[in-house]
Amino acid sequence: MAADLIAVAAGRAPADTVITGGQLVNVQTREILDGWQVAITKGRFAYVGPDASHCIGPATEVIDAKGRYLIPGLCDGHMHIESGQLTPAEFAAAVIPHGTTTMFVDPHEIANVLGLRGVRLMHDEALLQPVNIYVQMPSCAPSAPGLETTGFEITPEDVAEAMQWPGIIGLGEMMNFPGVIHADPKMLAEIAATQRAGKTVGGHYAAPDLGPAFHAYAAGGPADDHEGTREEDAIARMRQGMRAMLRLGSAWYDVKTQITAVTEKGLDPRNMILCTDDCHSGTLVNDGHMNRVVRHAIDCGADPLVALQMATINTATHFGLERELGSIAPGRRADLILTSDLRSLLIEQVYARGVLVAENGRLRVACPHLDWPADVRQTVNLGKTLGAEDFAISAPEGAAEVQARIIGVVENQAPTRALTARMAVTGGQIMADPARDIAQIALVERHRGTGGVVNALVSGFGYQGRIALASTVAHDSHHMITVGTCPEQMALASNRLGDLGGGVTLWRDGVELAHIALPIAGLMSDSPAAEVAAQADQLGRAMAECGCTLNNAFMQHSLLALVVIPELRISDLGLVDVTRFEMTELFI
Repeated sequence: MAADLIAVAAGRAPADTVITGGQLVNVQTREILDGWQVAITKGRFAYVGPDASHCIGPATEVIDAKGRYLIPGLCDGHMHIESGQLTPAEFAAAVIPHGTTTMFVDPHEIANVLGLRGVRLMHDEALLQPVNIYVQMPSCAPSAPGLETTGFEITPEDVAEAMQWPGIIGLGEMMNFPGVIHADPKMLAEIAATQRAGKTVGGHYAAPDLGPAFHAYAAGGPADDHEGTREEDAIARMRQGMRAMLRLGSAWYDVKTQITAVTEKGLDPRNMILCTDDCHSGTLVNDGHMNRVVRHAIDCGADPLVALQMATINTATHFGLERELGSIAPGRRADLILTSDLRSLLIEQVYARGVLVAENGRLRVACPHLDWPADVRQTVNLGKTLGAEDFAISAPEGAAEVQARIIGVVENQAPTRALTARMAVTGGQIMADPARDIAQIALVERHRGTGGVVNALVSGFGYQGRIALASTVAHDSHHMITVGTCPEQMALASNRLGDLGGGVTLWRDGVELAHIALPIAGLMSDSPAAEVAAQADQLGRAMAECGCTLNNAFMQHSLLALVVIPELRISDLGLVDVTRFEMTELFI
């Protein structure tokens, strides 16, 4: 390959493609080079300079950029494909037209359901795609041992094995940050296996404490973190030699509050990376992917060239791939975008490995699928038909009133609040109280068919009437979360997902209003993104009709079992106080 690139750059051999007449955005130097030309051969940049005429032969395709900007293909530094409710192939098909040509993905959602086998299936389909999808081996399944039960567990031996696979780029987010802080041997063994392989350890420090605990976590080896929500979070991470990853997902808006470390404090932006973390299909189809994040960063005050660095070269450098991708420079994969405006970032043409893969929002290539085995479509095992009695919340004997803990949803953020409220007791039970925006929440075990149901209370969704929403997308253990105002509706919704084989369903007064079928591991569909997005849009409208006005409310719903992000969560073992990483009681 080097000999071919040298021959083209020297003019001894013709290029496959030459792009002229554009303005090249050089993210290496943060400058715009008017009139610079690009020669591509065998899917890589061979020549990047003021005049590529010596690279043109009789069969060379010459493309006139017509004054447009040439920018590198966009990179997502941290994300979960499963959150798009799509397989890797369909996710790629959805984001390529938005200019994303590289993704660093952590499939820890499917790892919780199918273990190492699920990770391998994701990895294998990722390798088939016409763009770069690098897989991080999940680190924490369960995310918090002793506080939840998963379908499978990931071991240090699994991590060591996966480090030998061709598409594995590093270790996925180390969510068990208390384990790292307290030098848990299992967590340290996973980190050591990754470092021995010369690969990157992903971080996840979901706590506001920036004292000794944070410093202990940084000392353990995680090289980045995307859980910051404040300017001081980004600064603290960068000062410790970590990359601060700023996320804009479907429901996470953490760029504006942290990018001021660069735009106002003037810190070096090369240690700041943009990512999405979690984007559902509706966002991908209607709003965009990394182009949306870059535009948002610019709207928050970032210089367009700095914002582009945060979504290209910074990301590539972090994962040790600066010589492979992230810039328009000799030897790199020929991943680039043509756009007429660096601020609005209209994605007009997308090239990946030298091939035109999308134009004016339309995909121009195939994204191959795996033949997903039949048994991965049969992962919802309730063990029995559920009834209203399974969702009853019994009060202490003889009580006329109780003080109860309530999970409080925080709009557009991953953390919840630990709330309390006085609840009336009727017939020995407590019920949802829609007038005070208090609903019931249940965690239904779905991996082993135990028939187990844990009941608690949640506030923030605003449901009115006899409502229930059930989902087998329940980060990270992915049992089933059912939120509702009526035990009968909660039973109907939960049983419906058993019949569907997984997904999301919304019920009111005995009628299903909307559903999304997610048969693969109860997490993903292999239908096109537009079809899944249409179902998601219908679900969103139906939720609003039921009184829920939260932005991207389903994303909030799906995280209520995420027992590594404060303050209060639900698991198959009960209520979890994530500020202390211990179980707690519903009643005070």
